[in-house]
Amino acid sequence: METIENKFYEGERPLFAKKDLHLVKVEIGVGESALKEASNIKATACKFGGKYPFWHNTNSIIEDSLFTPGGRAAIWYCKDLRMVNTRVEAPKMFREIDGLYLENVELTDAQECTWWCKNIRFKNVKVKNGDYIFKDSKNININELELQGNYGFQYAKNVEIHNSHIHSKDAFWNTENVTVYNSVIEGEYLGWHSKNLRLVNSIIGGTQPLCYAQNLIMENCEMKENADLAFEYSTLKAEINSPITSVKNPTEGEILAQSIGEVIFDENCKNPGGCKIIVETAVNV
Repeated sequence: METIENKFYEGERPLFAKKDLHLVKVEIGVGESALKEASNIKATACKFGGKYPFWHNTNSIIEDSLFTPGGRAAIWYCKDLRMVNTRVEAPKMFREIDGLYLENVELTDAQECTWWCKNIRFKNVKVKNGDYIFKDSKNININELELQGNYGFQYAKNVEIHNSHIHSKDAFWNTENVTVYNSVIEGEYLGWHSKNLRLVNSIIGGTQPLCYAQNLIMENCEMKENADLAFEYSTLKAEINSPITSVKNPTEGEILAQSIGEVIFDENCKNPGGCKIIVETAVNV
């Protein structure tokens, strides 16, 4: 493998279609497509400030590096990319990637990040401003994610999440086959129109959670006081080891809770009596 060290590149396609290359302390300045169509590239302690540096690449490793805001839309249409110990300040990272591994990575402006990707693994990743992260992506395994950004995981499929804190309005909308373990999920309108969403040992916050959900499973979960008007038009089996502020018009299944402040079955209930509710204390049932 050829090594290039302590070099500066700018302009259009300075390292186009290169193969078997190790970049060490290399800076990519203003320009476009620095490493487009390259393969077997390793970048160590590098700085990327130009647009679209990794497009249509195969087998890339990026470690101890920095993507500045100028390096937007940096990694698209790639296969097998590993990024560790790296800071990403640029938006629109990771589109149509097959085989994406991130560990000890910080994404500080992750707008529209990780779209249409598959076979993803994140470990100890911090995300800020991550609106629409993971949109339409599938086969995702996550451990220790800190996410701040709305609309996370919309239309995602086959997702497993552990030990994470997700602060996201409209998270998990229209998802299929998502399981979340030992995590905190905060933000209104969680999980609407989801299919096979399973929450285990997790804490839920935000108004009107988990409505229009099909086959929702909750095991040993807690719900915060602001998680009101829950489960409207959902089919579910929920074990809640805390009070629930209010439940409205669940369609079918079973809810077990410590207490429920208010259970609402109004004239718009689609299946009266279809959901069994078991509580220690219920008011206004």
